[in-house]
Amino acid sequence: MTDAYIFDHVRTPRGKGKADGALAELTPVALAAQALSALARRNDLDTRHVEDLTLGCVVAVGEQGGNIARIAALAAGFDESVPGVQVNRYCASGLEAVNQGAAKVMAGQAGLVVAGGVESMSRVPMGADGGSWAIDPAVAFATRFVMQGVSADLLASKYGYSREMLDAYAAESHRRASVAWREGRFARSVVPATDLLGRVLLDKDEMIRPETSVETLAALKPSFAEMGAKAGFDTVALTRYPEVEKIHHLHHAGNSSGIVDGACAMLIGTLEAGRALGLTPRARIKSFASIGSEPTIMLTGPAPAAARALKNAGMSARDIALWELNEAFSAVVLRFMEAMNVNHASINVNGGAIAMGHPLGATGAMILGTLLDEMERRGQATGLATLCVGAGMGTATILELV
Repeated sequence: MTDAYIFDHVRTPRGKGKADGALAELTPVALAAQALSALARRNDLDTRHVEDLTLGCVVAVGEQGGNIARIAALAAGFDESVPGVQVNRYCASGLEAVNQGAAKVMAGQAGLVVAGGVESMSRVPMGADGGSWAIDPAVAFATRFVMQGVSADLLASKYGYSREMLDAYAAESHRRASVAWREGRFARSVVPATDLLGRVLLDKDEMIRPETSVETLAALKPSFAEMGAKAGFDTVALTRYPEVEKIHHLHHAGNSSGIVDGACAMLIGTLEAGRALGLTPRARIKSFASIGSEPTIMLTGPAPAAARALKNAGMSARDIALWELNEAFSAVVLRFMEAMNVNHASINVNGGAIAMGHPLGATGAMILGTLLDEMERRGQATGLATLCVGAGMGTATILELV
């Protein structure tokens, strides 16, 4: 089997996913095209050599509908010979795009591919695509569907995480992200987003609040209590988890991932393809895996996904120096650290989605890039990135530094 290597990656800053967000004037195609063109430009890449483009995009309707990967490639000035495909594994879509691209390289079916993701949550709201799981009563009842925020509160209630624990984790995410930006840790990979005239709209993640503390977060009201009670989601969840006496609603806007816009792109290929184009490999994609998990609690997939990726690589958790886990909610990371015996000092060391936001289709590839940059900065040889996924799944990828 051929090895797949990462040669480079870029991402846009993450802009607030509201009408007044800094990136709201950019269409999703324009947002993705800026990441793709930046990747090609800084590597002096003749895009005729790119054999496929895979982009994660979760809410693929309206301006994000159709096959956004192919259209963004054309908008970015890629050669018309480059095909494109959009994939959706909910929150792990960007990482799934990378894994699928790497799999094609590893199988010997492509020498050079681009993978990444895009989500414009200011222009295409989460849930705009519908879907039977949430809106078909027969499907929802049979699968014990609940809204994801209620799942997060169920997770915290089941494993005994207090509001103070969740808020403390969130405050630390903001502190770490603020330090990372101040020290220039993202400078290599973040490319400014510009308007049609080339004027910079945003050059830094928009949502970070360095002043965040447990005390300031304590003033926020839980976001999912009314939904859990009035929509009956609490009752549904407790029929699946009767051992949980009561769901304590502890998550809110401050300890949950932010709604943002963003896009990213990663260049992946064989050593031979890279050498022919003068590209230097930065990391080898050692293994990857996806799993299904119980869909009502929904958010426990990262640990078994990581375990499967580790097994595929012939490794154990002790072999991983750095970890990245998407901060969908504070409880997700607390549970993962407990399940995998991971110390907080080695996971999400530059903050995460609680501070910087979670552009659904792009986040997975973004955190893989963040992981690679930090592995290089610290000189640490191995890293693992993983995400929880809607409907009860998990996806993970292991990198080995070159």
